[in-house]
Amino acid sequence: MFYKKIGLALILQGYLLPSQATGVEYMAGAIPGNLKEIALAKNHGCGSGTEAKIPAGACGEARNRLTPGGLLPLPAMRGTPVKDLDYPAVTIPDSLKGDAHAVKRMEELTVKLVNPGEVRINHHYVITVLDAKGDKYAVIREYYNKLRDVRSIKARLINALGMEEARLKQSDVSDVSGVGDEALMSDTRYKLYRFNCKIYPYTVEIETEVRLNHAFYLPGWTPQEDENYSVERSKLTVIVPNDYTLRYKTFLYNGEPVVINEKDSRSYSWEVKGMKPMPEEEFVPEDYERTTTVMLAPSYFEMQDYKGNMNTWEEMGHFVYVLNQGRDALPDHIKKVVHELTDGKSDKEKIDILYRYLQQHTRYILITLGIGGLQTYDANYVATRGYGDCKALSNYMVALLKEAGVTANHVLVQAGEADTQLVEDFPSTQFNHMIACVPDKNDTTWLECTSQTLPTGYLSSFTAGRPVLVVADKGSKLVRTPTYGLDQNVKLCRITATVAETGDMLVNINTHSTALMQDDVQDMIHSLSHDKIMEKLREDHLMPSYDVNKYETREITGAIPAVDEEMEINAHSYATVSGKRMFLEPNLLSKATAKLETVTPRMSPVNIDFPYKEVDSVIITIPAGYVSESVPQPVTLRSNFGDYTSIIKVKDNQIVYIRSYSQKAGMYPAKEWVNFAAFNNAVYKADRSRIVLVKQ
Repeated sequence: MFYKKIGLALILQGYLLPSQATGVEYMAGAIPGNLKEIALAKNHGCGSGTEAKIPAGACGEARNRLTPGGLLPLPAMRGTPVKDLDYPAVTIPDSLKGDAHAVKRMEELTVKLVNPGEVRINHHYVITVLDAKGDKYAVIREYYNKLRDVRSIKARLINALGMEEARLKQSDVSDVSGVGDEALMSDTRYKLYRFNCKIYPYTVEIETEVRLNHAFYLPGWTPQEDENYSVERSKLTVIVPNDYTLRYKTFLYNGEPVVINEKDSRSYSWEVKGMKPMPEEEFVPEDYERTTTVMLAPSYFEMQDYKGNMNTWEEMGHFVYVLNQGRDALPDHIKKVVHELTDGKSDKEKIDILYRYLQQHTRYILITLGIGGLQTYDANYVATRGYGDCKALSNYMVALLKEAGVTANHVLVQAGEADTQLVEDFPSTQFNHMIACVPDKNDTTWLECTSQTLPTGYLSSFTAGRPVLVVADKGSKLVRTPTYGLDQNVKLCRITATVAETGDMLVNINTHSTALMQDDVQDMIHSLSHDKIMEKLREDHLMPSYDVNKYETREITGAIPAVDEEMEINAHSYATVSGKRMFLEPNLLSKATAKLETVTPRMSPVNIDFPYKEVDSVIITIPAGYVSESVPQPVTLRSNFGDYTSIIKVKDNQIVYIRSYSQKAGMYPAKEWVNFAAFNNAVYKADRSRIVLVKQ
């Protein structure tokens, strides 16, 4: 079958002699369009520009075959036997192409745990890039530091026909520092290489060998790395000593791993084949709930001079505690300050005073030196320099509280607005951030120590509403950070507007937002100057065309913080005037942004992780002489996902519009997508209801 599909294309290019093509199907249809494009390539190349400029190391030999007349064969390649071709694009099954931007042709990931203090990782994979959106997968990015050593990197570029174009030279690999915009110091560096090929499809084959000087982190396996990405074949093999207990957890994998016992070792292997492209979908859960995944974790591990276990969360927390033990000593002058500020105060007052002291005297800077980025710099370091990363600042906060007689703990968390959950029944390294807490049976106080602006005890969407690991010498355990619900995440908007006969409108907006609904505004007013804020507001597409005349804010601190905003806008031609009629949408600022499609069958569960409520009250004064000709009927929508009501009334020369929308959090089966989309789309339609006014 392969010969029939590709033979003619190879003959046309001079890579296959007719005598080798016995049984070839000589039909123009046998040459896929993408191969025809290559055969007739003109003024294109692997690189950039229209002159087929080719950077070193990218499609190297292609430059010798691109001419103004087309693609010419290399004499050395004439007569190349078909069996010598590697991964020709034409052999990818149609079922794996579809909406794919890239196809993983093969992958072999081998993880060998030599001993609790050494792991070797060999990764061999081949990816065919089908279009420009797939270029991001043709990138080599390996980091190294004192705990991770990149032993070797090999790679080559293969064209659509399956012929090697270039091999990676080590001199082409960039070696760059891990210090970024927020990083002051880091012992991490990166080896980087990007294939700059622009003739599609093309294929890259990459092999890397990495050595870990510990077993604390073990790589996971998710063959399907992204949406619009398919997999022909992928295999994970893990090798451990016979007397070692490997811990793993599988998701969406049929069957058990193949286990082979050898004299001194035991191997586990998982394999998948023919994974079709995962569709692009909104409101999705974690990747492991969408596609095949295997998580790995050690039982016993070593990291430099430290040893630990990870069979339970308590064991993992104890290891982190020991790793950071004895790093809370404060210099004498800071101890004096602590007592001057807090002596005679209640514990609650001490927490608030010292948290504000931390915010006023320190700032966040990423520091990734040391043992895996896990061991903090001591409290004296932060006190002397006035900066630190999340570990150092949290440790400093705990030390300040300890000096004041208040017991506090370090807390490990998976931070980020999207990644809010842990696999709670699989103790492992699922964290990327550290905060602090003061435990209490009834009212634990949580402290985000990297923020200079958050109120005491409030966690934003960055760390709220998720399981975290409270670190202690004894009794480390998972608990949940505060979840802010419908009653807390509220946005109330009061709008008064006056519309002119031209359709222009002067709009005054007063907004009161609380909890997670005020996060973005709170961050904006502390990170941008007033001029930049005004510039941002003008670019936010609040209305089709408008000017912002005024914008002012007022913060209200507390366990549930709030922000009041006051804004004045001149909206140009907001109302449409046609003859004696005026058409106007009274929902000025809170329209649902997009309709959801239901044509493609939903594959993933529907994940709604952010509950909130919006209430808009709008009064629009209309020009004299206009009366209502058509007024939309009230709308009431009830669903498992939320509720919606809107009502429009016209009284004298005013339009009164009241809108209420609430969204409930929850995880719903994929079959519920149709109902969720119907609710959303009904809201979308109702939000765009127009009132028709006529001039008498």
